[in-house]
Amino acid sequence: MNDPNPTPDAPPAPLPAEHPHAVLELERFLPYRLSVLSNRVSQTIAHLYDQRFGLAITEWRIMAVLGRFSDLSAGEVAERTAMDKVAVSRAVAKLLERGLIKRDTHGDDRRRSVLALSEVGYSVYDEVAPMTLECERRLLSGFSPEEREQISRLIDKLSDGVVHMTGSTPWKQSD
Repeated sequence: MNDPNPTPDAPPAPLPAEHPHAVLELERFLPYRLSVLSNRVSQTIAHLYDQRFGLAITEWRIMAVLGRFSDLSAGEVAERTAMDKVAVSRAVAKLLERGLIKRDTHGDDRRRSVLALSEVGYSVYDEVAPMTLECERRLLSGFSPEEREQISRLIDKLSDGVVHMTGSTPWKQSD
């Protein structure tokens, strides 16, 4: 009989052998593990810039992209960050309201609006970017330079794998 109040450190009980459904060992499933790791790292770093500047993860990611690539539309920001367009739109509105970014019309296409960091936004960016880089340095401090390069190459391969996966699967979303 299962204990209704298992201890938090106890591993979950496996399903009985006669369980008729497919078993997905979530704790070993790579996409899940990457997501959990990404969330934990992002939340740890976000705590630092949220305390100091009141920025949410989505807001900082937008600022980081605009600090690297200016004059992007909100859609282009969403595409570069793989974030939901609605979440980007909400965060853009907050950043505009706080004066951290500015919106302008594209020089060649007056119907297209583009985003850029404001002067105030750059001052925040210039403080947060080094903080995030230091967090990355500490995260990777237990790895040799060769291992860090290998991690980078493996992440690139996983990214390529996503392209192959979505290009040949029935669940590929059409635009």
